[in-house]
Amino acid sequence: MTFKAKPSIGALYGTILGIVLFGFTIWGIGFSLGPNDLALKVLLYIPTYLFLVVYVYMVLGALRIKYTVNDDNFVLTWGAFNKHVAWDEFDEIIEVKGQSNLFPFLAIAWPGYIVGLYQLKGVGPVRMYGTHSKEGFLYLKTKRGFLGITPSDNTLAQAIAEKTDKEVQILDMATIPVEIKGSDMHTDRFFKMYYRLNLIFLGLLCLYVAIFFPGSGADRLIILLVVLAIDLFLFNSANARRLYQFSPQGGYMTLLIGIAVTGIFLILSVVQISFG
Repeated sequence: MTFKAKPSIGALYGTILGIVLFGFTIWGIGFSLGPNDLALKVLLYIPTYLFLVVYVYMVLGALRIKYTVNDDNFVLTWGAFNKHVAWDEFDEIIEVKGQSNLFPFLAIAWPGYIVGLYQLKGVGPVRMYGTHSKEGFLYLKTKRGFLGITPSDNTLAQAIAEKTDKEVQILDMATIPVEIKGSDMHTDRFFKMYYRLNLIFLGLLCLYVAIFFPGSGADRLIILLVVLAIDLFLFNSANARRLYQFSPQGGYMTLLIGIAVTGIFLILSVVQISFG
């Protein structure tokens, strides 16, 4: 019996995001650097294409997420990856309800898609393979790893319970004290403020260059600054989320560094385009 993940537009969102992000990055590098900058161009293209390959693999994973209950085992399918867990390898079946405090270690997520290794604060580590997890997910503790999945309804949990002769436990995240599950960066007003300031500065930089660069005669390296600013934002915001679980101040500082660097890029662009 095969069960689908919660319906989402995660694959479509990821595809559009990837086309815009990597398309602009690859074009921007080529546009900004000429034949005399071949070495730098290659140095920038190599990580870009490596990340592109990984990203495409992640998007393909979003297109194919399903959970299968067979006579002998449970099969988790994510893209070309299949994980088989025998029924006697299950330890606990936990239905997590409410807003979870998930911190990423080696993971990727965007609206309607979540995959990778996370720390579920107050509970333990989990490898997520699913779509929408904000309002809860199915947490499977097995001898082959702790898995987090997002089936469309609770019939999968009941099917696994029948095969394993175990009860489905209910874990309401609202009942776990803040001292145990930790602060949630999504409700931290300082983290949200610094994150939004990063977006505002990045938006101002992109908007200014888009309006005033064409026909200005400014150096093409201005476009490379925009490319670097976008990549810095993505890298910095991901690191801020990882740091936050160990030190909220570390997360704040990482975001503040991003604001400062993007601000410098904005000043350089204004000087070069308007006064150069």
